[in-house]
Amino acid sequence: MASPARAIPSSVTITEPALLIRINQSYRPGMSNVALYEATRGVWKVGPRREGAQLAFAVHEGIVVEVYAIHDWHPGNTTPYQTRRFDDRLMGGRWEFTGTVAADPVRERYVGKSVADYFARGSQNPIKYVNVD
Repeated sequence: MASPARAIPSSVTITEPALLIRINQSYRPGMSNVALYEATRGVWKVGPRREGAQLAFAVHEGIVVEVYAIHDWHPGNTTPYQTRRFDDRLMGGRWEFTGTVAADPVRERYVGKSVADYFARGSQNPIKYVNVD
């Protein structure tokens, strides 16, 4: 008996200034909300353009799994984490954000939708700026 086909999520157009953050290596189905937030918020090699982003999208295999409103940016590993540990010697030039889960209307628009088209085929960079100058 053939297994049922998985529905292909519809693609979405992002209208807000945002960072798409691929968390393929750290994402686990069923991970806690705290672990998902911490996997998304840091620590990243991002430049000054980060300041223009209002939202951060947690992306796993091209699908948005959560959206966060970015409040502030901090040098890497300078704010507390509950589920992750980092080597301070590797934090040079890395950044992390603090924020909250985005408002429900924003989440309803994006969570579960595909953003795969925003990433160039074969791109290894986990960060993609969208609508950020």
